[in-house]
Amino acid sequence: MQQQRGFTLIELIIVIVILGILAVTAAPKFIDIQGDATASTLQGVKAALQGGSQLVYAKSAIAGEQKNANDDNSATRTNDVEIADVRVETEFGYPDADRMTADMVNGWVDVDFTNDWTFDNTSSAVATGKFIITPKGKTAVAAGGDADTKCQVVYTNGSLTASPTVITETKGC
Repeated sequence: MQQQRGFTLIELIIVIVILGILAVTAAPKFIDIQGDATASTLQGVKAALQGGSQLVYAKSAIAGEQKNANDDNSATRTNDVEIADVRVETEFGYPDADRMTADMVNGWVDVDFTNDWTFDNTSSAVATGKFIITPKGKTAVAAGGDADTKCQVVYTNGSLTASPTVITETKGC
């Protein structure tokens, strides 16, 4: 009599069932890779905003304007700096969130607002002295809003004695 080699049908079914259970258990960890990638990219934008605001402050300090509040009268405003041929409005030497535009941000941070990101400092979700950057397809969420939907970077103006704060909110990514 010849001896059989290989697996029996029952052994194969048991292995397939075990692999199926493992796949179902492990799948959620791998499905959220996109959310993790988006959250990591937000951290990169945060770092760029922090570094860029220090560059703007350095240019303001060189011009001796780092202690000036933003002058609301555009005809007499003197505390703006120019970076990469873009005029950046400042308050106490740092970029002024209230007067910022996406084009101004591109002067001191390399962020693609055409394809990848959305800039917002005017909607009801944004408080005075702040702007919010979100990935395309996401909406800015106000402070106190649903934390589970927040996927954004929030820049808050600096003051005479403090640097601007930049935070990431990634629970909704």
